[in-house]
Amino acid sequence: MFVLGMMSGTSADGIDAALVQFEGAPPRLRMRFRGHFRAEFRTSLRKEILRIANGDSTTPGDISQLNFALGEQFGRAAIDACKRWRIAVSKLDLIGSHGQTIYHQGVPSQVAGTGRHSSTLQIGEPSVIAAMTRVPVIADFRPADMAFEGQGAPLVPFVDYLLYRSAHVARAALNIGGIANVTAIPPHAKPDEVFAFDTGPGNMIIDALIEQISGERERYDKDAHIAIQGQLLPGLLERLMRDHYFDKKPPKTAGREQFGRNYAERMLAWGKEHTTDLADLVHTATVFTAASIAQQMKRYVFPRVRVREMIVAGGGVHNPLIMAQLAAALPGIEFLPSRNFGVPEDAKEAFAFAVLAHEAWHGRPNNLPGATGATRPVVMGKMVRPYGFGKQ
Repeated sequence: MFVLGMMSGTSADGIDAALVQFEGAPPRLRMRFRGHFRAEFRTSLRKEILRIANGDSTTPGDISQLNFALGEQFGRAAIDACKRWRIAVSKLDLIGSHGQTIYHQGVPSQVAGTGRHSSTLQIGEPSVIAAMTRVPVIADFRPADMAFEGQGAPLVPFVDYLLYRSAHVARAALNIGGIANVTAIPPHAKPDEVFAFDTGPGNMIIDALIEQISGERERYDKDAHIAIQGQLLPGLLERLMRDHYFDKKPPKTAGREQFGRNYAERMLAWGKEHTTDLADLVHTATVFTAASIAQQMKRYVFPRVRVREMIVAGGGVHNPLIMAQLAAALPGIEFLPSRNFGVPEDAKEAFAFAVLAHEAWHGRPNNLPGATGATRPVVMGKMVRPYGFGKQ
């Protein structure tokens, strides 16, 4: 099968698409990465995504309109990706779309009149994608895991296990996107021996600060250019490291609700109160990302698995200050880019949703309860078939 995986992350800056070729079945499932494509969101669309995701004043109509608008964006991204790769869209057997998360609450919270529930909402209407491409689409993966008491995240560890398990070496897979998450894979691990969790912020706080500082002219700190001009603010870092999220035991998941715009605004307010240089804030936020990852590894991973190799992916791997801080904080670990294992760093999550869709298509469980906390393995994802599919 040829499966196209698509993903828009917590940074909400565009869509990554990855083409994956599959042969065989577990335990001899062969997955071959065939291509990566990136489609940026226009500024006005990104602002609307962030406005709704940040909880600003909105209506059900706003969410409905955005759901269909994003469906068109995902459908166009699939078509444009195939053009770039010079393959016909009809060659695709399946599309797996994560969509765009606009709300995620992995643990039950009180909602007036409804009791306590965990819940999640990803938009980017899959029916629109299927109609535009005439290809079956599997989307909306997280709710099935949450229906069985899981947190619906992280989901990529299922794929980490398939890609990186080793008979001899203890490995961890680290993805530094908007949020950072880690998957611990003991040597010769069985699925129920793998565990994973969100360590905390990845690029999200840094990106939010850069947007505020630049008046939204820049979205991220390319090559840590601004961060390296600043200095560490030890008092602020100590305060950030006391966030209650870091004391929670895995499984656990984080997102914009914990480390989004409001978090960055509080940092900016602190900086103004203490007459701090803005570059110092960016430097401290960057060190904070690396320090929180290292702290969570030492606190929750190393007591169970003595990791020797760390396979890294996500946009954060392009930030030299993050990677230097991690190497200094975690001596004795070899850091390896995911491209060494066949999947480029920027394509990893899109690749993962191609794999999750492939397994759902075949009716095979595609979550890892050790990562999400679900009470059992489940098949995640809802299928949409295009009109006329399967008919002569």
